[in-house]
Amino acid sequence: MSDAKGLSRQQMCDRLAMEFQDGWVVNLGLGIPTLCSNCAFGDREIIFHSENGVIGYGPLAKPGDEDLHLTNAGGQYVTLQPGAAIVHHADSFAMIRGGRIDVTVLGAYEVAENGDFANWKMAGQKGGGIGGAMDLAVGAKNVFLAMEQLTRDGKPRLVERCAIPVTARGVVKLVITNLGLFQITKDGFLLREIAPGVALDQIKAQTGGKLTVANPLPTVRLT
Repeated sequence: MSDAKGLSRQQMCDRLAMEFQDGWVVNLGLGIPTLCSNCAFGDREIIFHSENGVIGYGPLAKPGDEDLHLTNAGGQYVTLQPGAAIVHHADSFAMIRGGRIDVTVLGAYEVAENGDFANWKMAGQKGGGIGGAMDLAVGAKNVFLAMEQLTRDGKPRLVERCAIPVTARGVVKLVITNLGLFQITKDGFLLREIAPGVALDQIKAQTGGKLTVANPLPTVRLT
């Protein structure tokens, strides 16, 4: 029997977005995290922040509705929410460095059981893409990660310690993968929720760091 694939990328972001509190200013990194702006927040007011100066944007623009002058930091076309503002790049980073970001959701190549993570340079790569990740990692009040459980060549992304250059040390609180929701604790990775159709043995086999399991272990909430 083959391993279950678990959550889709949008489902991963839908679950992580349930952790956002009313009134939070939320920064989304490149890749999977950008899908968090598509989530439904009901009566919660979530203010999405982009390093390039778009404050208060909404879902990604649908094909045909793009404003060519309105993108997030990853160059994706976005929509604006009522009350949104366009500010200077420097003002956007002043919010980050001034501790005004409640949570940043980032992608990563690796995350260690102690909360270190690496997301700017792959093994053997010349140079890298630092972007705003290091500012966000130390400036945001919370750091969440959204990532696949395994690399493209089948190696765990959740590891004992990072083997590639670290972005920041000891800052990660939550990690969502296609297999489940993990919390960083003093005892390593705590599996808080498991994806539907995924076996616990699969997660154990595909996790490279110390793993403990919540008891009871609920299925990932999707609504």
